[in-house]
Amino acid sequence: MSLKSITKDTWRNIREYIAIAFGLLMYCAAWKGFLMPHQITGGGATGVGAIVYYATGLPISITYFCINFVLLVIAVRSIGLAFSLRTIYGVAILTFFFAVIPQAVPGTFVGKDDNFMACVIGGLLSGSGIGIVFLANGSSGGTDIIAKVVNKYRNVTLGRVLLYCDVLIICSSYFFKFGSLETIVYGLSAMAITTMSVDMVINGVRQSVQFFIFSKEYELIATKINEEAHRGVTILDGMGWYSKEPVKVITVVARKNESIKIFRIVKDIDPNAFISQSSVIGVYGKGFDIIKGK
Repeated sequence: MSLKSITKDTWRNIREYIAIAFGLLMYCAAWKGFLMPHQITGGGATGVGAIVYYATGLPISITYFCINFVLLVIAVRSIGLAFSLRTIYGVAILTFFFAVIPQAVPGTFVGKDDNFMACVIGGLLSGSGIGIVFLANGSSGGTDIIAKVVNKYRNVTLGRVLLYCDVLIICSSYFFKFGSLETIVYGLSAMAITTMSVDMVINGVRQSVQFFIFSKEYELIATKINEEAHRGVTILDGMGWYSKEPVKVITVVARKNESIKIFRIVKDIDPNAFISQSSVIGVYGKGFDIIKGK
């Protein structure tokens, strides 16, 4: 690998780590500025920390760190250190933000009794922050780790595991808020808004896309996509009708959130390449959805 490539990769990693920190700052601001002042519960380890804080007054940073410490130990043993490095970074940064950023006084940003507006703004802000973290290949830990571990050993999608965990956490707030159904409704609403915000930021993480890439550097591009994006590549024979010359066409099917990585690979190798990207529906096989009989 050339020195130029190493330098480019280093700066790219630095930018991603900065993006992760910025996204987590937005996430923390959503909790400290809108959700916690109005005692709204969300999902994940943060939601558990919020419930403990509402019930006992224990700072959310302590509960959040303790939960993630245990989950990270499990993740390192079952998944490996590669996945956990950025998660450790994310947990450390978010714990720091929770510890140093003061909680807003009710009524600072929205009215004291305007819980719905706090729920909407908090959900939008936290979802946008987590979306930025995901785009930078980061993680805030918590239920993300549980989902990864369960997905490794069971045929259950990551999204379904996250949904089950978050709903269970939010519903448990019923027992810590003196049987208030209103708390559950606001918590589920905040979770739904957060989820929609995440999807908007990362342009539909669960969707799949198909690429047609035209480049003279097709061999190097195809190899890089195999090695770095971990996606299969098919080379098609074609002919440019204007030039009357044979061409090679790279075909790739990938998740939509992986499209940024593929664009980066092509741009780094051949900035003049011609790329066509289109959305596809119902991709089945290795690396995608499982073919089902029903």
